[in-house]
Amino acid sequence: MLADSIKYIVVAEYEANQVKLIVLNKSKESIEKAKADGENTVATTLARAESEIKQLRKTSDQKAMESAAALASSTANRLATMRARAEKRLDTVAQRIFERIVSI
Repeated sequence: MLADSIKYIVVAEYEANQVKLIVLNKSKESIEKAKADGENTVATTLARAESEIKQLRKTSDQKAMESAAALASSTANRLATMRARAEKRLDTVAQRIFERIVSI
């Protein structure tokens, strides 16, 4: 009976050790899978963020170009208006100078 009890204890310890090994292996597999999933999630998120950044840069560059074009157009219009006024004044001034010279 003692020999049978020892035999059962040895078998139980062996089975417990086998269960521990199985649990340890499954734990390692679960940890590796979780790490891989985490790395995939980070890579996917990073790729999406980079894509969004590129799109935002493209949009902001386009808006900047539109604003620059509008500013250039506005500046050109103001310059043309100022030039027209200056030329008109130049004609008036030239006429006054001519009149003074002729009247002398």
